[in-house]
Amino acid sequence: MTIISWIILGLLAGAIAKFLLPGRDPGGLVGTTLIGVAGAFIGGWISSRWLDHPISKDFYDGTTWVAAIGGSLVLLIAYRLLFGHSRD
Repeated sequence: MTIISWIILGLLAGAIAKFLLPGRDPGGLVGTTLIGVAGAFIGGWISSRWLDHPISKDFYDGTTWVAAIGGSLVLLIAYRLLFGHSRD
């Protein structure tokens, strides 16, 4: 996959992570999409590095999607824990 594919995957993974973890985010839409893109990269890296699943060249690989969404969820939870109460 190209870098553009990872960015698109990250945007979609961020939207799915936001759907799975509803609520008010400190960063809004832009912050959530950036977390999604970063989560896709981190999830893919963790999947290939420690889970022994190489990065697929196919955009529709289920494991790649799960890793991207999982990475986005982890980053979104961490972001909420670190910066979630700053607007209260």
